[in-house]
Amino acid sequence: MGLGSSVLSGVGDMYKILALAAAAIWLAVLALPDNKLHLVVCDVGQGDAILVTYKTTQMLVDGGPNSSVLKCLGEHMPFYDHRIEVVVSTHDHMDHTGGLANVRKRYTILQFVGKNNYAGDVVKAGEIMLRLVWPPRGEVMEDENNNSRVGLLTYGNFRVWLTGDVNTGLLPESQAADVLKVPHHGSKYGMTREWLEAVRPQLAIISAGQRNSYGHPAPEALRLLQDIGAKVLRTDRDGTVEVVSDGLKWWVRN
Repeated sequence: MGLGSSVLSGVGDMYKILALAAAAIWLAVLALPDNKLHLVVCDVGQGDAILVTYKTTQMLVDGGPNSSVLKCLGEHMPFYDHRIEVVVSTHDHMDHTGGLANVRKRYTILQFVGKNNYAGDVVKAGEIMLRLVWPPRGEVMEDENNNSRVGLLTYGNFRVWLTGDVNTGLLPESQAADVLKVPHHGSKYGMTREWLEAVRPQLAIISAGQRNSYGHPAPEALRLLQDIGAKVLRTDRDGTVEVVSDGLKWWVRN
């Protein structure tokens, strides 16, 4: 190989290195968070896992039934971020807690909210705020579903009810909200008409597995949501659902 060929080969290698560096920088830029709140209801099959992010701050509400939550986190968190500021475990059922062990192995968790937290507690992670309204302090319900930590998530004027698996007829509050994470995967026992008519969500999101053995979401639950005019999105049909808000407006990211 002559001197000219060696020089050309060296120049070619340099261009390859520069191209790879440029691609890496571009990927890093794309991964930079924006200045909006993102509510991500992960498609984890028959279970719940809800990721709330603002810039580089995250709150994870439940971890789904298994390691499938990790795929959702990997897609909606910056690749360089291995820390979750707050994890909320609504109640001790495996379809909500099964994936949390996998989350702990991959991410550093700064605060854990669970059975020692009650109505009146305010959970904050940066600009993300979740005010718990259930269960009453010190009370334990016979039905574990009704021990769910239920809260109203707020960001500016944007309001979201995160309801675990509770029966909403028990809840002492029915503040209006833009979005409802439908309780208990759309079970017919999860919502009351009175509570729904007071909350009047524009969007209702159901987290349920395809062809699940429970028949979720139940026709009765879908009918209630239809009656109040809520748009319904379902993870079993629509996959992961992402809602974005700037604190004034909100929209579903397609």
